[in-house]
Amino acid sequence: MTKLLPILGLFISFNVFAELRATGDLAVVIEREHSSALIFNTSQHKQLAKIEQLGDLSHASVVFSRDQRYAYVFGRDGGLSKIDMLQDKLVKRIVQAGNSIGGAISQDGKLIAVSNYTPGGVKVFSSDTLELVADIPADAGDGKLSKVIGLVDIPGQRFAFSLFDADQIWILDLKNPKKPDITKFKDIGKQPYDALTSSDGRYYIAGLFGDSGLAMLDLWHPELGIKRILPDYVKDDEKLPVYKMPHLEGWADTGDYLLAPAIGKHEVLVIDKRNWQLVKAIPVAGQPVFVMGRPDGRQAWVNFAFPDNNQLQIIDIKDLSLQKTLTPGKAVLHMEFAPRGEEVWVAVRDDNQVVVYDTDTLQEIARLPAQTPNGIFFSSRAHKIGF
Repeated sequence: MTKLLPILGLFISFNVFAELRATGDLAVVIEREHSSALIFNTSQHKQLAKIEQLGDLSHASVVFSRDQRYAYVFGRDGGLSKIDMLQDKLVKRIVQAGNSIGGAISQDGKLIAVSNYTPGGVKVFSSDTLELVADIPADAGDGKLSKVIGLVDIPGQRFAFSLFDADQIWILDLKNPKKPDITKFKDIGKQPYDALTSSDGRYYIAGLFGDSGLAMLDLWHPELGIKRILPDYVKDDEKLPVYKMPHLEGWADTGDYLLAPAIGKHEVLVIDKRNWQLVKAIPVAGQPVFVMGRPDGRQAWVNFAFPDNNQLQIIDIKDLSLQKTLTPGKAVLHMEFAPRGEEVWVAVRDDNQVVVYDTDTLQEIARLPAQTPNGIFFSSRAHKIGF
């Protein structure tokens, strides 16, 4: 038996070595109707695991720990799930509210914040244990709790978010989690419906459903308050019926330009970040939902609300013109670029597939099976502000 021990140890060591996995090359694909998430190796286009019993994933989003080992899944039912992507298992799941709309991870990776519709507010948890650290009710002063949207991480161990029902933006400082500090900006415009931060973390911008234009906060100069961008772009009587609200997280931040979906219009807006003026409105096939920029800033990929949600259109940033229209399949819901932009993965819900394109040739590379996929999240997001 003694003679067998070195051989047994070698066998065990070999198995451990054979199962090593690079966390920076992983992706999580949400299976909307099946309460499950798939883990993929993105370079090999290979499914590694399926994690089940994640609750209502109809509007799910994902953030990653800074070591890219753990994925945190935010469910619409208030669920917060922690997945170990190396051991392919659900570490812990809690239900922290009745209706949630996403979340964010702090600058140091130690805190997970969740934005809630019901009850309205933000709850903050330890990323290690998922124990509650802070509870921030979205009480605008009238005793009523507002739905919270557009929650993002920003520099300085802070989070920014908007109050849909109260027309406010709040900055939550958690340098001392036991004593949260909140700065409130009021009367920003009617019904902020989603928001994002610029890729450098300087600007927080909220889209307004009840007003024309956008509300912008310069986080380097918060004392200047809220600036309204494009206040006269769309009048109420010029809008078409809105079939699906645009998502601002996927705005294309391409150097000097910011490309954004127009609410109730078949247009993509090009905004000059140097003066925040409208450069151009690009006509597109339908009402845009996501306008996502390739990492090098050369392209923006656009998907659409029903009935045009079988299409993708690619905008060439060099001359701000449409480059090509693709038809991946039925119900194109989400896109995600590889970290350096050579590929884009596209969730095609009603065809139960993820379609992978070469962004240079615009040719299809692969079709990967997934049941009703509605969200794709690469682990490279761990090192991006606002993702």
